[in-house]
Amino acid sequence: MTVIALRPPAPSLAADWKRRFFATPLQAVVSLLCLAVMVTVVWTILDWALLTAVFDPSRGAQACLTPGAGACWSVIAARWRIILFGLYPYDEQWRSALACLTVVAITVLSCIPAFWTARRLPLVWVAGTGLFYLLLKGGILGLPYEGEEVWGGLVLTLFIFVSTCLIGFPLAIGLALLRRSELPWISKTTGIIIDGVRSLPLISILFTFAIVLPFALPQSLIGDKLYRVILGSALFFSAYQAEIVRGGLQGVPRGQEEASMALGISYWQRVSRIMLPQAMRNALPATINQFVITFKETSLVVIVGFFEILASGNAAYGTGEWRFAYVEVYVFIALIYFVFVFSLSRYGAFLERRMAVGAR
Repeated sequence: MTVIALRPPAPSLAADWKRRFFATPLQAVVSLLCLAVMVTVVWTILDWALLTAVFDPSRGAQACLTPGAGACWSVIAARWRIILFGLYPYDEQWRSALACLTVVAITVLSCIPAFWTARRLPLVWVAGTGLFYLLLKGGILGLPYEGEEVWGGLVLTLFIFVSTCLIGFPLAIGLALLRRSELPWISKTTGIIIDGVRSLPLISILFTFAIVLPFALPQSLIGDKLYRVILGSALFFSAYQAEIVRGGLQGVPRGQEEASMALGISYWQRVSRIMLPQAMRNALPATINQFVITFKETSLVVIVGFFEILASGNAAYGTGEWRFAYVEVYVFIALIYFVFVFSLSRYGAFLERRMAVGAR
């Protein structure tokens, strides 16, 4: 005779809360105190951010200094162009806006599975980056020329991030493959380069490429400081991403590579069609995390004199009229970072579920 074990019914929500938070008198007191603190904090933030906040910039900065006034969001309404576009000429800021939308379009297209091919995805990134650069730089198609010295704000942050990933990711794959080479002098030399870059802080690399490198190069190879900084950032990104890719390659069963060699499949076909697709799937969580870190690390370029979004935020409240409103400016910038980073991390979680990364 078969005995069927019946699962006990799940406790009700009230019973579950009682068990979790009010099991004993002391636990009930602590739970009520924590709830009171949470309600107080939430109400204080809500009152400051919305209920008593000042939104109308026409009232001027003095309206934010009246007793009982909350957040001074009028500084954002009055100075948002500086935060988003930096020193870019006012009449040409539509180009910066289109450039930002181009980055969003690149990201959206990269998230569509139909573009996940070896030809389409690089084409999207190369074409999108070229359009982004054309809109900012100008000089052709009737667009006035705007030098890199006037680029700033969010658009400069996005340009550095996109360029770093576009250059650093293929370089990371190359470094990972070179470190797995069967020739000791290639693998060891690549390992020294990767470990040497990873042992240095990003600020020191940016400072070296921006300030020190021109003293060691001939005048014809110096180039613009912005592109030297992007190369330094891409090198730093590639060193970390190369180890992530190499870890993904190590997760591919050795027998698959041996079987493909026995079938006479060439090295590049083995890498591009068998090894790398599985390696990138294995390395997906760490890769998404590296993209998130890279986006946030773009703020470090302010150290070498670039007018990115944080520096633009400093300029937005750096006048005598709005000097007191720095909290609101930084909250607005933090919200921008949050939107980009949270969207990227949520998409990474979606990919993990779609590909069943880590499933047993």
